[in-house]
Amino acid sequence: MRLALDRRLILLAVVSGMPASLAALALLWLGSLDTSIKWAVSVAIVAMWLGCTYWLRERIVHPLRTISNVLAALREDDFSIRARGAEPSDPLGAVLHELNLLADTLRTQRLDAQEATALLRGVMAELDVAIFAFDSSERLVLINRYGERLLNQSAQALLGQRANDLGLMRVLRPDDRVQDISFPGASGRWEVRRRKFWQGGQPHELLVLADVSQPLREQERQAWQRLIRVIGHELNNSLAPIKSIAGSLGALISRTPTPDDWRDDMQRGLSIIASRADGLSRFTSAYAQLARLPAPSMQPASLAMIMRRVTALDRRVPVSLDEGPDATINADVAQLEQLLINVLRNAIDAALETGGRVMAGWNVVDGRVAVWIDDEGPGIQSTANLFVPFFTTKPGGSGIGLVLSRQIAEAHGGSLTVEGRGGERGTRATLSLPLAHHTESARVG
Repeated sequence: MRLALDRRLILLAVVSGMPASLAALALLWLGSLDTSIKWAVSVAIVAMWLGCTYWLRERIVHPLRTISNVLAALREDDFSIRARGAEPSDPLGAVLHELNLLADTLRTQRLDAQEATALLRGVMAELDVAIFAFDSSERLVLINRYGERLLNQSAQALLGQRANDLGLMRVLRPDDRVQDISFPGASGRWEVRRRKFWQGGQPHELLVLADVSQPLREQERQAWQRLIRVIGHELNNSLAPIKSIAGSLGALISRTPTPDDWRDDMQRGLSIIASRADGLSRFTSAYAQLARLPAPSMQPASLAMIMRRVTALDRRVPVSLDEGPDATINADVAQLEQLLINVLRNAIDAALETGGRVMAGWNVVDGRVAVWIDDEGPGIQSTANLFVPFFTTKPGGSGIGLVLSRQIAEAHGGSLTVEGRGGERGTRATLSLPLAHHTESARVG
């Protein structure tokens, strides 16, 4: 049976001091001193021997007990206990000194973690999204205040319940990222986001639900307001003169006797009415074209062939083509050519105003192709309204060319930008599209 540490230390001290003590006793009893003196000295030697033994025990056992107590306190997350006698000059004191430094470090880290956790919980409580965390058994282990309102229960009642019992299984494994869902505390259209994380060596899943109903309704309201303003503006532009001329013609016919040239006036008035009605018809046809853009029918196509064909269509200004590397894209060729024709027509119209040139080309960077069309026209003062439907600076323009072109670009997974050429005169339009093999890789991934 193993002895305790303090007993082993006592035994070690006794054994270590035994040779010297026995030698002193032997010399004492071999001498010529009186027997009583010999006994007194012997008792003193033995007492000193045992006293040194216990002193040595205390010098070793007490610091070790202190170390044990401090470590036990640290294990219990009590960082207030410190070891006394931490003298760096003493080996055991140096251990106690390092132990105190370790306790200070752990205390600081614990406070930082508590403050960070408190901040995180405060942020989660104020977020207008529902946050849930589930363990590997799909039991709820974390929920924020918005999630409590969504499920109409307190966190104490919800924690530990399974996702299926809470009605969250359908969003824990959703088919769509945006879903129409009704909860006990709210209903609407929700964006669902999920992410896996690890805690305590076990997989967990984080679920975030964001209500997109209100933002969508706000965007829809703003879109309707813009649409009504545009339609109202166009209708007023056409109906106001029609109403005025119709009133004038009615007054003309009601005059007695009628003027000799009333037929000519009637013909001019009806011609203006027909012209305004035709303009209103073109407006509604243009809007219908913008609203009924079909989904692109994708197929591999050579960008070089498309660019050569498009730049040769409008002969008013020769277009200088700077061909880039071979590039194959997935595109609806008819729609893409319509986009490029619209942009090239704008560039040529601008170049005709100043007698400047038109240049086009493309390059390939990071799996995407960038098609650029430059003109040396007067340039643009502001790009804020370029993609606003029916906004135009051209006499007789429809104001849908660039809007339609950007819709086509975005339907192809790309983008269309129009901006000034920096220090040079004119405007640059840039069409960015993914290469065919990058598109296929994204689909496979």
